[in-house]
Amino acid sequence: MVREEVGLDRERLPGIARRATIRSMSERLEGGAGTLYLVGTPIGNLGDMTERARATLASVDLVAAEDTRRTRGLLTSLGLRARLMSFHDANERERTEQLLTELRGGRDVAVVSDAGMPGLSDPGFLLVRACADAGIDVRVVPGPSSVVSALVVSGLPADRFVFEGFLPRRAAERRTHLDALTAEPRTLVFFESPRRLSATLRAVVEVLGDRRVAVARELTKVHEEVVRGRASEVLRSFEEREPRGEIVLVVEGAPERRSASSAEELAAEAGRLVAGGMRARDAARAVAGHHGASANEVYRALVESRRGRAAGGPEDPTSR
Repeated sequence: MVREEVGLDRERLPGIARRATIRSMSERLEGGAGTLYLVGTPIGNLGDMTERARATLASVDLVAAEDTRRTRGLLTSLGLRARLMSFHDANERERTEQLLTELRGGRDVAVVSDAGMPGLSDPGFLLVRACADAGIDVRVVPGPSSVVSALVVSGLPADRFVFEGFLPRRAAERRTHLDALTAEPRTLVFFESPRRLSATLRAVVEVLGDRRVAVARELTKVHEEVVRGRASEVLRSFEEREPRGEIVLVVEGAPERRSASSAEELAAEAGRLVAGGMRARDAARAVAGHHGASANEVYRALVESRRGRAAGGPEDPTSR
């Protein structure tokens, strides 16, 4: 691989970055291993690039990037040049060994993803673990995170949360994954593709119940948008228009299990979901999951309410 010289004017770097560069060079002269830097990059707005991140990328010997073309564009916009190596899901294991060799040879390496912090649904974990096992210094250069950004702007509790990455693409696997989170009380955060957003929101309603959610789209970019509401409401919003861009889905955690609501009251709630187009059994399961009740009992009450309507009883919301 042809090496490009790093464009770096050390005299213009902040003092802390200059000292780190000098220390790195002295360690190298003493035959020590290099340092691995995990560098956060902007998730959409170049103005969010920190001076420390810029200085680090300017000083390392090698930048391992998820997409070298995208990272080269970022470096160019910052007035930097660097030796680049691709580092993505398809070659992570092979590249981990190569990067370890670079580090053992005394060279400093920075890892970046396409956007945000490396290692979150992106390569990095295997390399960090390998460095830790080998006694190689690993340092973090914090930067923007779409996970934390979406969480704090969602309007949902942010004191305790769970990041689940991307849900499975297959519908059955997606439902199974969500089903395992039914009783999880912490706020749930997911990455999602715009093409699968509606299917995922539908699955949330059917499996987790009609919880409060927030869809954060294109965070920090010109067309940034956050849509908040019940999952069924947000689903209807995106069924009327095709979402685009990077999406983070934030879902309310499981509520405290309640038993005060009668089966008839839960059946009425399920009936409103059926009136919105959901199948009766799916609606019963969704409401039961939200209230900690038995799905079978809610379904039986829903069926009874329909029979009552057919016999001339109170109006059945599922018949509308």
